[in-house]
Amino acid sequence: MKIAKLAFGLICLAILASNIVTMSRWSEARGVYDDICYLRQAHLFQRLGVGGLNTNVALDYDHYFEGKLKEIAFAEWSDQMRWPCHNPMPNGKIVMQYPPGTGFLLALFPEGHQVVPLYVAASLIVCGLALSGIAMARTLPSVVVAGLFGALTVYLMINPAKASYSVAPTMALCAVTGFLTALWLSRDKRSVLLIALIGLLLGASVNFRLPNTLLAAGYFLFLGIPFLWTRSLATFVQGLGFGAGVIVGMMPTLIAQAINAGSPLATTYGSVDVVAPAFDLVVLGHYLRDMQFVLIVLAIGSTAWLLRVGEGSVRQVALVVAGNLAVNLVFFLSHPIFTSYYIVPIAMLSLWSVSFAWLMQQAAPLGREPASLEASSR
Repeated sequence: MKIAKLAFGLICLAILASNIVTMSRWSEARGVYDDICYLRQAHLFQRLGVGGLNTNVALDYDHYFEGKLKEIAFAEWSDQMRWPCHNPMPNGKIVMQYPPGTGFLLALFPEGHQVVPLYVAASLIVCGLALSGIAMARTLPSVVVAGLFGALTVYLMINPAKASYSVAPTMALCAVTGFLTALWLSRDKRSVLLIALIGLLLGASVNFRLPNTLLAAGYFLFLGIPFLWTRSLATFVQGLGFGAGVIVGMMPTLIAQAINAGSPLATTYGSVDVVAPAFDLVVLGHYLRDMQFVLIVLAIGSTAWLLRVGEGSVRQVALVVAGNLAVNLVFFLSHPIFTSYYIVPIAMLSLWSVSFAWLMQQAAPLGREPASLEASSR
């Protein structure tokens, strides 16, 4: 079994090394509008500090974004009303539509060399957790499953994570949150600080992509429904800690929306981007032919399997994941727009949570009973 662990560990490291070599050749001017918009946010943070939360086009007095538009041969670079991923607000500002988290992380690295370090850092986090899963495995089948899953997660940092700069940090946060979710539910006495940390990370993920708000849905259902049923103080405190963590994590986006759109709850997206739910067979067909379909099948299959055979804390992890999957799939599959990464965050959060729950159950001391919700509420 040690040989199998070593072999899969080396496979994950080999994929990581290959990814880093590939990433080192990436250009920051590949002609994608989203890319230069995230880089503009990073430039604002580097130039203005916290003032970079204000993305008003009037702050482009150094002509940074105009230069980026010229690099990708954008014909209407001089017309700010036509700038990509910027929208006019009721307050008269023309602001960037994206939340500030991705730009903030890019700003941590030197201008001109920002994207590759961000992806390498996120890949190292994902690979580290993949190796941890392999190390935790206690049987040969579990080593094989953990090894294959680990190799897949590292590979995904190239495809589809390259599709948007916001996906790489989201993938890393999903991996960490999945581990912490399994850890939180596997303990005999559940820590309020741990669930608050999970909430903080999920809230922070909203700073990369606004739809990441839905990643917290399953946790709210898991904590809220038992509270309504039992009115337990312990369950209330857990829910309060989680909710507070989510709000604190989202605070940069709420502040940015207040500055740019006039209210913390006002969106900076244009009306063309805010579409009503509608099932579209063409969009559903795109998902069926995409890698996302494979990930969702794996997430649903592994969750259903744990619901069937899992006990105690493992089943409770599966319940959290099942609620999360249901809410997110209803939203995205009824969203009449397709991209190659929309469903990836919920799929990866689900798979990481289920994987670590299964591995932690194997690693539990012999004779120890898994934690139960009833016991944690006493």
